[in-house]
Amino acid sequence: MVHRFPCDHPALDFVGTLRGRRNDDPLEMLDRPAALDAWYRESKTFDAGPPAGPNDLIDAIALREAIYALVATRLFGEPRRPADVDLLNEFARSAPVAPQLTPAGRHIDATPAQALATVARAAVDLLGGPDVELLKECQRPECNQVFIDRSRGFRREWCSMTTCGNKVKGATYRARQRGNLAPAT
Repeated sequence: MVHRFPCDHPALDFVGTLRGRRNDDPLEMLDRPAALDAWYRESKTFDAGPPAGPNDLIDAIALREAIYALVATRLFGEPRRPADVDLLNEFARSAPVAPQLTPAGRHIDATPAQALATVARAAVDLLGGPDVELLKECQRPECNQVFIDRSRGFRREWCSMTTCGNKVKGATYRARQRGNLAPAT
């Protein structure tokens, strides 16, 4: 598996394909059409379909950045750009993937455009629904992944405990062992 899915939400995991986006050197996970196809398969957005082409990748990155800009509006009070809303709505109006029941179980054949429509619709549901109030950004500086905090007391700090949480806690522990950090009181 090439991609990470710490958020359990397709639109937020899609936004996370640009890792460490506010760092000096973010890591672009959608660097070629085959990487986009891999994301669709690994996210279970579709099982099979025609391969993405260069224009599909351009569309995917444009949608991802529009979704992030709308999320940033909520998180950081950045101004909402009407063009981001228009782009998101344009993709959401397209036909989404259509799962089918087969003798082997659920199967989804879809085009890259249908997969993007599915991601866009998930973003509309998130940004227009009650979970928008629960959006937070991972506190690990190298990460910046946005997630939905459904924890008790709204105190979750990391996109995933198995990745970022463990790294931060491990670094804090090692610093404390070296005497570089005062113990928590």
